[in-house]
Amino acid sequence: MARDSYDDSYSRPVRRLLLAVLVLFLVSLVLVWRIDNPRVERMRAAIVDRYVPNMEWMLAPVTGIARMAEDFQSYTRLFEQNQELRRELQQMRAWREAALQLEQENARLLDLNRVQLDPELTFVTGIVLADSGSPFRRSVLLNVGGRDGILDGWATMDGLGVVGRISGVGERTSRVLLLTDAASRIPVTIQPSGQQALLMGDNTANPILDFVEDPEDIAAGDRIVTSGDGGLFPPGLLVGQVVFTSDGRLRARLSADLQRLNFMRVMRSHPGTTLNDPAGLIGPPWPPTGMMLDEEGVLVPDPSARAAAPIEPEQ
Repeated sequence: MARDSYDDSYSRPVRRLLLAVLVLFLVSLVLVWRIDNPRVERMRAAIVDRYVPNMEWMLAPVTGIARMAEDFQSYTRLFEQNQELRRELQQMRAWREAALQLEQENARLLDLNRVQLDPELTFVTGIVLADSGSPFRRSVLLNVGGRDGILDGWATMDGLGVVGRISGVGERTSRVLLLTDAASRIPVTIQPSGQQALLMGDNTANPILDFVEDPEDIAAGDRIVTSGDGGLFPPGLLVGQVVFTSDGRLRARLSADLQRLNFMRVMRSHPGTTLNDPAGLIGPPWPPTGMMLDEEGVLVPDPSARAAAPIEPEQ
C-alpha cells in the first residue's frame, strides 16, 4: 500500500514534466513555423524534406479521412441541390398547368372573337359559374343576369355554335338550358337542302332532328343552323352537323363543346321574348291564313281562300 503511494508521488511529477515539455515543444514549433525569416524558412524546408517523405504512411489515414469528409460534404451539397431542383420542378409543373389553363381560356376567347355574326346582333359575354347537369337535366349557370339586361329565351353560344337558351334570370345570374336537355326544342334549317326541322334534346350528346319532310335529301355532314321561326332564336346561328346513328334516326353533332364550357355569349337579338309556358316555343302557322307562297317563294294572297270567303249581301 505504501509502495503504491510512492509510485504515485513519483510518476505524477514526471507526467507533469513531460506534458510541460510537449506543450513547450508545440508552442515553439508553432512560433518557428510562423516566423517570417529566410533562415527559418530554409530550416523549415530542410525539416519537411527530411521527415515528411518518410511519414507518408502516417499521413495516408489523415488524407483518406480528409477526402471522406470532402466527399461527404459533396454528397450533402448534391442532396440539397437535388431537393431544390425537385421543389423547382414541382413549381414548374404548377406553372405549366396554369399556363395550359390560360392558353385554353385564351383559345376559347379567340374563338369567340372570330365568330362571324349578324352585324345587327349584340351580345353579352358571361362566365360559367357552375354546371348543374344531371342524368335528367342539362343546364349551366352564368354570372350575368337581370342587371345586365338578360331576358328569358335568348340564345347562348360558345366559340363556335349554339349552346342553348336562357331559361331563368336572376339579378346577378342566369340559367342556360342546353340543347341536349330533354325540354329543349328549337327550330333549325338543314343546309344546303334548306329543309326545316325541330332539334329535340334527349339528354344525350347528340340531339334528335325530328319533323324532317324529306330525310332522303339530307346527307351526313350537312350544316345545321337556326331557322329563326317563331322569333325565338335569330336565324343563321351555327348549331352543328347532321349524323346518322345506328338506330336510324337523324341526329345533330353539336359544334359547341358542352364538356368544356367556360365562356358564353348571350345573344341580344330581339327585344326579348318571355316564355311563360312551353307553347311559347311554337310559332304561328306558316304561311298565315289567307296567304300562300308563289313559285319564287314570295308571300302572296291565296285566291282560293278569297273565293271560299262568304259574300256579304249588299245593303
